[in-house]
Amino acid sequence: MWRIFKLSILLLGLTLLLFGPACGASSLGLTVHVVPLDSDGGNTVRAHFTAVAPSPCPSLSGLCSAGEDCLVHTTSVPFTGTKPSPGWCVRRWQKTLPSNYKATVNLGSNTEMYVSMNAGPKVRANSGRLNQPAYVGLPPPLRARANCPLHFHLSVKDLDGDRVTCRFARPDEEECLNCTQHSFIELDEEKCMLSFTGNAPVGQYFIYLMAEDHIPVPTTSRLQDNKPLSSVPVHLSLTVEESAHSCIDETVATGETPKEDTTLFVLPYQEVQFNADFSSPRESVSEVAVVGPPELYRVGFKSIGSLSAMTMAWIRSDNKLPRLLPICFAANTNSLQSEPRCVWLYQRQMRTLPNGTVLTCEKTAMTLVLPVASLRDIDLDELQLNSPTCPVTLNSTHLTATISLTGCGTKTVHSGSELVFTNTLQSVRPYTIVSRKPSLVLPLACRIPGVQAEGPHYEIGIPTEKETFGEVRFWLELHIPGEGPLAEFTRTPEFRTLRMAPERVRREAESAIGSRISKLDLHVLSNCSIARSEMVVVNCIESETEDFAVSYPIMEQGCASSESTLEVVTTRNNSKVYRLDLNTMKANGTSMFVQCTANLCITTVPSQKCPSLCSPSFDSRTLVDSWFTGSYTTRSGPVSLIVTAPTTAPTTAPTTAPTTAPTTAAAPADPAVVTTTVSHAPEQASSMAAGVILTTIGVFLQNILLY
Repeated sequence: MWRIFKLSILLLGLTLLLFGPACGASSLGLTVHVVPLDSDGGNTVRAHFTAVAPSPCPSLSGLCSAGEDCLVHTTSVPFTGTKPSPGWCVRRWQKTLPSNYKATVNLGSNTEMYVSMNAGPKVRANSGRLNQPAYVGLPPPLRARANCPLHFHLSVKDLDGDRVTCRFARPDEEECLNCTQHSFIELDEEKCMLSFTGNAPVGQYFIYLMAEDHIPVPTTSRLQDNKPLSSVPVHLSLTVEESAHSCIDETVATGETPKEDTTLFVLPYQEVQFNADFSSPRESVSEVAVVGPPELYRVGFKSIGSLSAMTMAWIRSDNKLPRLLPICFAANTNSLQSEPRCVWLYQRQMRTLPNGTVLTCEKTAMTLVLPVASLRDIDLDELQLNSPTCPVTLNSTHLTATISLTGCGTKTVHSGSELVFTNTLQSVRPYTIVSRKPSLVLPLACRIPGVQAEGPHYEIGIPTEKETFGEVRFWLELHIPGEGPLAEFTRTPEFRTLRMAPERVRREAESAIGSRISKLDLHVLSNCSIARSEMVVVNCIESETEDFAVSYPIMEQGCASSESTLEVVTTRNNSKVYRLDLNTMKANGTSMFVQCTANLCITTVPSQKCPSLCSPSFDSRTLVDSWFTGSYTTRSGPVSLIVTAPTTAPTTAPTTAPTTAPTTAAAPADPAVVTTTVSHAPEQASSMAAGVILTTIGVFLQNILLY
């Protein structure tokens, strides 16, 4: 009996291993970019590995053995992410290997990867050169929601211009081990497009693919024997989570985010940068997850309500990386992920300078001497530096130029520990002229060693919140219309209609209950006295209990949750007032509590306005060009919703908040039925003054200066 019981346990374990989600010892993603080596005809390759490992992040020891041609890539700005839990990090290394290779690679003690690649060697008939295998961008760990179908586009490139396809790895050809092909994952091999049907239990799964390059042939051709030139591995992870929102709710890239598969060409010591902007109507973005090359800087992350942005920058220095470098990224919220997108950096190859070329670096300038005989078929009159105001001198034998390190369009970048001054001599033609003549692009650089160039590799000038906004406080006040600190705007109000939160259905109006107050003005106030500061209210919720165990939205991601919530137009940019129709709100007791989250904002361009979170025409550039405080969440005390002794309204109702110091004030009675005796509002004022700032969520980086 005991033996039968042990056998059943063993069978159960095997079943879970074969059909359940992937175990935690596997990597969360892997690609190998392969560069054949001409030195031995392509029989060996330099394999560039990029792997995503689950937290805790494994060490880099053990990847390279003594005597191997192997290099581990470190970076001063590690690639990490928090979603899916418990988080992950990126590890990169390169190693010289046989072109056909199969092995198990251990990354630390908790991550194991089986790698299989078939990279030749093959000499191309059209060029006589070794074939270059395909490149695949590795996205951050993929996330999906149960019962919500989703597509994942894999970004692929090929230096030879070949057609790239993707297929599932084959266990019978030893391309993977224990690699179950999941029924809920479909693959369009020609488009390298994965489709998740949604029909999967919550859990984490692995997908093992092979990317292959083929000689391109016309679509009308019936060439049968178009075998792949090479096959390289692509491992992906997919975490299926419970769906907290409708399947149509999405986080999407917007604004200046580069389009999928964009290629940016990079010269030596050139700096490239771009912004990634996202809109997430349901949940705020908590991180922009990125997998990219070493020393890719990610700065200025901001997430305000439904909008988020981050800047990425890379400086090309002397490196041993492949020519094509993918930067793949996706925005994560608590339960949503944007579609992953990849941008490619192409490191342009530069020819060897001709004999006689001299570039002399001095303290204040660099001097270039270039033999004219080397510039065959180049129109010398078209040559100029970054700034056309700096002259280029020509004679019968040489071109010379003296280039100021502080002028002539010279740029300064940090490369590792070195300070590098860069300029470019290039052919410049009018846009209206089309010419088949060759052109010249000649990067020039003077490097100052780190011993002489002190300072960080990448300088960021960030004014602190206190320096920009002063000592900031937020608080809430609720008043009957026409009362409170902004009564001059609420007595005869001008309203601004707020857009409804996506898919928010208007609630049915409830009937009045006795002497229930019908309308209240919600004041979200700050003490900031900076003239150009603007308040951005992200979320407001209501609850009948002080602990907000059950709450209902008033505003979501800057959008109204009901058509009856209107903004009162004021000239006080550092505060907001919202007219609430209590007949449409969920609170039906004698009191309620309100909680709001807000930021203060100042634009760096005086003519611009801070972002209106719910505006469909919002320019995401404004988010990048603005300074923000942290996100402040503040609560009111109990707000009385009934009147005990209605009578004729006085001309001016009493103000419950003292003018000497802001407090969270209770609402006086409705003006149509105010009391001449002591009302409940003053009675609750002392308890409502206990409204406090609960949390200050991360202070964002602003005013990023890239050097």
